[in-house]
Amino acid sequence: MIHADENIHSHRAQRDLAKLAEAVHGCGYYPAEIKGFSERGFRGWWHAYFAYRSAPLGQATEKMVTATFYNFAPRMVAKSIPSCWDIMSPAMVRSTHLEFIDEAMRRIFSDEQFESSFKAAERILRPIGDQLPVAGRPLFASWASEVWPEDSRLAVWHGATLLREFRFDGHNIALLAGDLDPTECHVMMAADGRGDPATIQKIRGWTADEWQDAAQRLTERGLINEHGKQTDAGRVARKSIEHHTDRLAKPIVSVLAEDATPLLKLFSLFSDRLLSSGEIPGIWPPPNVAALTE
Repeated sequence: MIHADENIHSHRAQRDLAKLAEAVHGCGYYPAEIKGFSERGFRGWWHAYFAYRSAPLGQATEKMVTATFYNFAPRMVAKSIPSCWDIMSPAMVRSTHLEFIDEAMRRIFSDEQFESSFKAAERILRPIGDQLPVAGRPLFASWASEVWPEDSRLAVWHGATLLREFRFDGHNIALLAGDLDPTECHVMMAADGRGDPATIQKIRGWTADEWQDAAQRLTERGLINEHGKQTDAGRVARKSIEHHTDRLAKPIVSVLAEDATPLLKLFSLFSDRLLSSGEIPGIWPPPNVAALTE
């Protein structure tokens, strides 16, 4: 029998791991080196983003990426997929992305103090790709099928990405189960004070009319009020989705077992460097939205 306090501890560990893994995962998005894709033929940040994040899926179609990523407007995906595959094959995208991440992480974590920490984190992370379940988790499964990088820094980035995409797939399952479609989940986010409609629309591709239609549906369901703020029912619904996400992420803590706490400490070390140096934003939506809409 699992006691309530054990559930709380598990949820806290999952959320702490998710937050810290997200920071390390961010090395694949935000450092200046990643913009090197524009020098290799890609049309700005988003064109490259859809390519390197979906590359493990193979030469994915627009519909495949829209379905798997869940939260982007189809028209935004269509601006990048499948045209990105005319520039580079998925395999070439992967190797180029790792090249840029390697440059970024060597610069950011140049101090010798990090070397042993990356090796320790790598030892903990390497088994997880084969131990976590893949059913219903297409993005995680595709990344877990990739060969682990040999370099410890890159291996830790890859491991953090596996943890991140495992939870991401689970969160999409929870959103579907909670009856929040790709537009509605963002309206609910803004209604809770996380980001504003104009910013989220810009970086997810939804039009103002689509946003208003979603808001109207949520208002009719009693989840937001006429001022666009979450109601008590909305907060309950959103909390239920977050708890569902936590339940679906439980295998992470189970697989890590006694290594969960050491990994949290190591991820915290890496996250502190990334946040203090300003290499990753640490919040979503990121404050410098203009850089992501070029």
